[in-house]
Amino acid sequence: MTTISDPPARQGFRPSQLIYDTRYRSLTIQVVAMILLMLAASWLVSNTIQNLESLGKDFDFGFLGQSAGYDINQRLIPYENQDTHGRAALVGILNTILVAFMGCALATVLGVIAGVLRLSSNWVVSRLISVYVEGFRNVPLLLWIILIFAVVNESMPHPRDFASTSDMFLNSIAVTRQGTWLPAPIFGNLSGILLIVFLASLVAIYGFRYWARKRQEATGEILPVFRISLALFILPTLIAYFILGMPISLDYPEPGRFRFEGGLLIRNSLIALWLALSLYTGAFIAEIVRSGILSVSKGQSEASFALGLRPNRTMNLVILPQAMRVIVPPLISQFLNLTKNSSLAIAVGYMDVRATLGGITINQTGRELEGMLLLGLFYLVLSLVISGVMNLYNNRVKLKER
Repeated sequence: MTTISDPPARQGFRPSQLIYDTRYRSLTIQVVAMILLMLAASWLVSNTIQNLESLGKDFDFGFLGQSAGYDINQRLIPYENQDTHGRAALVGILNTILVAFMGCALATVLGVIAGVLRLSSNWVVSRLISVYVEGFRNVPLLLWIILIFAVVNESMPHPRDFASTSDMFLNSIAVTRQGTWLPAPIFGNLSGILLIVFLASLVAIYGFRYWARKRQEATGEILPVFRISLALFILPTLIAYFILGMPISLDYPEPGRFRFEGGLLIRNSLIALWLALSLYTGAFIAEIVRSGILSVSKGQSEASFALGLRPNRTMNLVILPQAMRVIVPPLISQFLNLTKNSSLAIAVGYMDVRATLGGITINQTGRELEGMLLLGLFYLVLSLVISGVMNLYNNRVKLKER
């Protein structure tokens, strides 16, 4: 006998469901965590304000408009000691970006070369690279910075040892214990047009390389990309330079009694910091490149050799493109580490943002909270920019799956 029972009565929402019902439990935990976080932040802000009031201080960024009163020995933009703390911070920011960019570029080149050579069948070469990698990545970076700075300073001659320009390299370059003196460019009226031509050449190189790669994928034809790119890099700018009447001239350094007159000085503190950051980070990148290459199946190399490809083309066309999906993500972390490690520049007297905004400015104004917040914000923004750009590159080179 079949019976028809009544449907269960619809039950309403009960508060106990916030804890015991899995549909609401995760939401309850998130709300509680957010409330606790906001309470903690509110307590920190309130406590900080009270402590500042007890010390007779307020929270104000007006110190950025005050006169700095100190000199900066390495700068990319005009600066005098009567300029504001804000401009001094800008000079430090540009110095940090300069050494970070130069360091990332050189560390990448060193790391890729060292990572490939460590897998070489040549016993001497692979062991020498192993010594470099293990030596640099197992010694603190600060020691390398100070050691390289000391070697650069002590091994170079004093400027007074240069009696005339004939003692200089190519009569225009002098490497001294004060720094390296180079010819300084003097930009004329039409130099802007020359710069536009140069930038157009770079765009043309990128477009040609992209077209050559697509053509190779479609037809198999290999074009002389390097020679054509080199010609595009030099010839348009050189031709425009003479057509425009040579708008850029050079100011050559001249030996003086205690230092050189004229020219452009690159201080040893920048050179030592750049080399130390590059060599140190390059050792880590070498291991990343080595692991990326080893992640590619050996059968890929054997297949390319069977098709008649030489080892260098096998590496460029078969191994490295596949290894990039393993190399790029940890490479981003190394770039971020190098950028943040540049704050050790104060050890050799290089005036980066840590030395200007995070050092002298804070000591003079007593605005340690505001200064550190600005310093942290700068490093945060710079790291996010580097990470964002590298992630775009990673999305372009990673393997596309169906």
